[in-house]
Amino acid sequence: MAGGFVEAGNVKRAHLYEYKITGYFIFACIVAATGGSLFGYDLGVSGGVTSMDDFLVEFFPAVYRRKHAHLQETDYCKYDDQVLTLFTSSLYFAALVSTFGASYVTRNQGRRASILVGAVSFFTGALVNAFAKNVAMLIIGRCFLGAGIGFSNQAVPLYLSEMAPAKVRGAVNQLFQLTTCLGILVANFVNYGTGQIHPWGWRLSLGLATVPAAIMFVGGLFLPETPNSLVEQGKLEEARRVLEKVRGTTRVDAEFADLVDASNEARAIKHPFRNLLAKKNRPQFIIGALAIPAFQQLTGMNSILFYAPVLFQSLGFSNDASLFSSVITNAALVVGALISMAFVDKFGRRAFFLEAGAEMFFVMIAVTITLALNFGEGKPLSKGIGIFLVIAICLFVLAYGRSWGPLGWLVPSELFPLEMRSSGQSVVVCVNMIFTALIAQCFLVSLCHLKYGIFLLFGGLIFIMSTFIFFLLPETKQVPIEEVYLLWQNHWFWKRIVGEGPASAAQA
Repeated sequence: MAGGFVEAGNVKRAHLYEYKITGYFIFACIVAATGGSLFGYDLGVSGGVTSMDDFLVEFFPAVYRRKHAHLQETDYCKYDDQVLTLFTSSLYFAALVSTFGASYVTRNQGRRASILVGAVSFFTGALVNAFAKNVAMLIIGRCFLGAGIGFSNQAVPLYLSEMAPAKVRGAVNQLFQLTTCLGILVANFVNYGTGQIHPWGWRLSLGLATVPAAIMFVGGLFLPETPNSLVEQGKLEEARRVLEKVRGTTRVDAEFADLVDASNEARAIKHPFRNLLAKKNRPQFIIGALAIPAFQQLTGMNSILFYAPVLFQSLGFSNDASLFSSVITNAALVVGALISMAFVDKFGRRAFFLEAGAEMFFVMIAVTITLALNFGEGKPLSKGIGIFLVIAICLFVLAYGRSWGPLGWLVPSELFPLEMRSSGQSVVVCVNMIFTALIAQCFLVSLCHLKYGIFLLFGGLIFIMSTFIFFLLPETKQVPIEEVYLLWQNHWFWKRIVGEGPASAAQA
């Protein structure tokens, strides 16, 4: 089997760690995880709004006319408009820029500070969008939303990974993905309801983004900082106090000693971004900072999330039917996240990546063949084929929801040592947002020109990324976060780059 694993307890002091699941710990994780709902609500609401006639009439009348000219037809090019896609993608370009500021705040002021800044920025963007009078106001609002997502996506996965005990870190970290999925699902229901309110229902859809932002801000005021961040800031007494409260025991000497050791190593690093490129950190940089966040978007999933209503309308569904179909598919996303939370710490990260990757590949091939045989310009799509496509997309979403969706955030947050954790997470968010923005900006024009070939392209990419995971990602299940570096020293491939570790610590 390609990859290596470390049994918790065989290295350093991990076997001495003690913990209980306390109410304080649960509260902190649930509040922090609401950061995912910001990302999810926007993913869900933007696609629905761009398919609403009232929104299109006010801001994109040319798209409205083209849509209604082909209302009862299947047409790959109904929504091909670069300004319309800029409405979606501008958020992710803003998130890309803001993540570097978020890295500084997260590293120097703490994870909690970034969570609060993200909530304020997202709230502001939601208000601007709700009262937008022109496309410029829409884009400005989206930029504020993007900054909020840049800060929250930077801080929340780190916060959850650092607060969680190693044995349940996977499930806890995936609260971020679960709230993202719930945010998408809620947005679909909101769009379904506000789509019946004319002519301002779309404003309500965009404005309700203030709700998760307000919850995140108010809850964030009561959040404790993570022990890792407090140690990093030199607040040792407070760090130990928080660690004892979160773990529900005063016997935290071993874990606290590991945190202090990691912090001492971190202080020696003067240029954390430059340190990402060091030879010893090459695996984390390639896998965690570059490959996984890029691959997460190249699955094609966010194209479906962005444009589910638009996609279903392009395939000949009515407006109500397309919104309802997107509700069904996003319900599958929530189910997938729950499956992953329940079993990822039992079966491991690699198993979910590989099993779901195979399913996603075959679904994409099936969708490609179906569209190639049954779909044409102006040709009506039969009810049976339409139902098959909804089921196929649901299966794809379910597979993504238990693999690349949650693990795309979980695995990178586990890989980086403390001295490069915030800078590493910045690159993760940056790369994720680059590819998210590119997919958002290019999907509709690609759908127009490549037609069913776009799904074949995504299938090929899924095959490539699954092969990458099989050969190059070691299993991080239940490995203490400060000891993950030992995996590289004992991995069949990476040990040639970083050097071999003690054979007793791991098995390649």
